[in-house]
This record gives sequence, C-alpha cells and structure tokens, in this order.
Amino acid sequence: MKSSADLITQLIPNIASHAGTELKVTSPTDGAELASLRMDSAAEVDAKIAQSVVAFRVWREVPGPRRGELIRLLGEKLRERKEELSMLVTLECGKILEEGRGEVQEMIDICDYAVGLSRQLYGLTIASERKDHVMQENWLPLGPVGIISAFNFPVAVWAWNAALAIVCGDSTLWKPSEKTPLTALACQAIFDEVAAGFAGAPKGLSQVIIGAGAQGAQMVEDTRVPLISATGSTRMGKIVGPKVAARFGRSLLELGGNNAMIITPSADLDVAIPSILFGSVGTAGQRCTSTRRVIVHRTLIDKVFETLKSAYVQIGASKVGDPLASSTLVGPLIDELAYEGMQAALGRVKAEAVEIVGGERVLQDQFPNGYYVHPALVRLAKQSATIHDETFAPIVYVFPYDTLEEALEIHNEVPQGLSSTIMTTDVRDAEYFKRHSDCGIANVNIGTSGAEIGGAFGGEKETGGGRESGSDSWRAYMRRQTSTTYFGHDKPALAQGIKFDV
Repeated sequence: MKSSADLITQLIPNIASHAGTELKVTSPTDGAELASLRMDSAAEVDAKIAQSVVAFRVWREVPGPRRGELIRLLGEKLRERKEELSMLVTLECGKILEEGRGEVQEMIDICDYAVGLSRQLYGLTIASERKDHVMQENWLPLGPVGIISAFNFPVAVWAWNAALAIVCGDSTLWKPSEKTPLTALACQAIFDEVAAGFAGAPKGLSQVIIGAGAQGAQMVEDTRVPLISATGSTRMGKIVGPKVAARFGRSLLELGGNNAMIITPSADLDVAIPSILFGSVGTAGQRCTSTRRVIVHRTLIDKVFETLKSAYVQIGASKVGDPLASSTLVGPLIDELAYEGMQAALGRVKAEAVEIVGGERVLQDQFPNGYYVHPALVRLAKQSATIHDETFAPIVYVFPYDTLEEALEIHNEVPQGLSSTIMTTDVRDAEYFKRHSDCGIANVNIGTSGAEIGGAFGGEKETGGGRESGSDSWRAYMRRQTSTTYFGHDKPALAQGIKFDV
C-alpha cells in the first residue's frame, strides 16, 4: 500500500504549487497532517471567475454530444484511478474504504448518465392559438456554475453537478470543504488530464477554489455566477440562499436531514434491521441521508430495540476502527468538533431517554488524535423537540407509535425533509406513506441512506428544495427560453385575439 505522501503526489502531480501555511489538512484516521496548503486570495478568486466566464462563452458553442464525449473520457479516467482516488477519499474524510469505492463509483455512474443526457436535452414544440405560428421551448446553457461541497461526500457531489453542468454547456467553479481539499485537487488533476487532450475544451472549464468561508462567500455573491449549488448544513443554506437571491441568482441547495424509518406491524424485520444499521452507523452517521429516527409500532418496539441493542454492542466492540481495514464498518468522526456535537446531543436527550446504548469515545490508546465513537442507540418514550435538530454523528432515536396516521404526523414534525422510509408488507400502508411523507425521498423496504444516480436527489423544507443527479435535474443548469416564430405572409395575428389596426 502506498504511503499517504506517495498517493497524494501520484494523484496531484502539481501539489507543490498549492503549498502554503494557511490550510492544514489532517486525516481524521489519526490526526496526521496530510498537507499544508495556501488559500486563494480574493484577487485569485476573481480571476478564476473571470476565466470561467470566458470558458463558458467558448464551451456553450460546442454541440451537446461533443460535450458529452469529454465527460465520457472523464468517466474512463475515473475507472482507471478508482482505487487510488477511493483511498484518498478514505484518508481525507475517514469513511471506510468500501464506501470510498462506492463514492467514486457514483462519479463514474453520473458520467455515464451525463453522456446519454448530452443527446437528450429536449425542449418542446407547443401548439399555437394563432395561424402560421409555431412555439418552441428551448433549453440553453446557463453560465458558470459555482459548486460548494461538504466533507462527507468530497468527490461525488462535485461529479453530480459538474458532469451535468458541463454537458449542458456550462463551466464550473468548485469550492470544496476546507476539511477535504485534496480530493478536489485530485479530481481537478484528472479532469485537466482529460481536457488537455480534448480539442475544443477551453482553459478554465473546470476550476477549484481553495479556501474557507471568505472564498465561498466571494463566489456566492458574484453576479457572474448565475447558479450556486451548495451542499452542507441548514445553517449554511440560510446564509447562501438569501445572498444568491439578493442578486437574483439561482440556488440549488442540498442541506440537512433528520431522516426516519417507520416500522409497521407487518414489517419483515430481517429486511428492516440491516437497513437501520447501515443507515444509522454507515459513514459514522455523517450522511445527510443517515437514519436518525426509527418510529416503531408499539407491538414491536421491545423486539426491535433489543435486536438493535445487540447489534450495536457488537459493532462497538469489534467493527469500529481504521477505515482502511477490511473488517471495519465504522471509521472516525471527521474531527473533535463533530465528537463534541455528538456528546452535546446525547447530553440534551439524557433526561428524556429510557435507555442509551453506546455513545462513548473509543480507541484512544490506538488513535489518540482520532475521534472514534461507539455508535449511540437511544430509546425514547416519544419524540420531542430535543431531537428536531440534526446531529451529524451516529445517533439513532427509537420510539413508538400506535397508528400509521400518527406515525406520519410524528415523522413530519421535524423541520428537515430529505429522506424517509417505511418497512411494511402491506401495499396500502406503503402507498399511504408515499403520499403523506413530506420528504423528497420516500422509500419502501429499503433504508434512508444510499441513492442511485438515476433518480433526482434532494429534499423539501429546511433541506433546501434542490434536486441533483438524475431525472430532469439537468434543467437547473440551463435556462428556459420560449420562442414563437411566424412563417406566414399576411400581417401576423396578435395573441388573445387582440385587434390593433393603424
């Protein structure tokens, strides 16, 4: 296995050009420093935005299928670099290697999707009320797209946005989390390698902005960037959304989740329990789609809790550890702040809890600078406002309900609306749930966490309302134009039968 330094040098050949003292990049695995980088100055951010505008004006003239060919080649290069990039994802954000591989596979999948999409950017032909008129709906490239990504999916979220934006004719600017800039630089190096051999790809088609809040804010407030696609906390979204709206730009927001599973009396627990476990402890509970709440019919609450308790004890005893080890299911939290947030949440709910399993820090002797935890399972008598806020850590709350109508009311009480699921073998319960869940994702007999790129991803309420990845989400990266053409010889008629004779 390559050393971290060798891996970084291999994936980012120009890493020396980014060297500095402003941004220390450490691995959550053991707290070791991976790199020390410089941040972009305000002048450099301005120059990158200006270059993105120039690149857009060139790229929008390239035919869609030709733009798709660039993304096809990117997907092929990602296939070649999958293992190395997966390892860097694990080193920098702490998710287990298997999940790192899955994230890079998402990048490959969205490239494949975008290639097909490049030949399907369809508009409409619309019947006109006027003789010898034809109406069309055209979709045209929008402009530079600003992408802000979070640490927990340091490469996939960029690919969701960039692959679609580029086939739609846009240029992109990527401001990654300051916790995971190396994976961004690695992806940019791969893109640059592909673009260098692609006739017609302009300089600056894809660029990375390295920095923290100030650099992100500069991009958010710049009128030359018509769309900001931001993934992160609800708190961040409440800052970004109004700033973009104030300049009449567009926002595509993917924010917090407080995702729940409803377990009905007819549920197959052999399906439900594994889904809860992956949803609640996978990625150390640091997914926006992680399962936070399990709402169980009162007749099953004891059985479900005891089964989960046994599994949580086993996970805490033997499955938490080095994310590069094949036996590990739960790697570290991203940093000390995340650990403190988890402990604060458990402290707040302690007085209400019937029982708490896990939650403590582990492996301090082996990893004194890594924040590994025993995932926490909390039994409650009912849901309260204490758990309405999302905690980005492996905590799941389990509590009962009596009727399905009540379960959905409980489910919808929280301000977030990302992912939801029901465990049932009753088709009537499943259909009622899908019609009454207020989330953007409503699953049946699968967990809240994990989505395929073919379906649009996103949520409602404080989750932001944006949609990324599949379905018709490509439209966010384009502008809609309605065009009416008159092809007759007489004076053209006015709409609504209006007469205006001079």
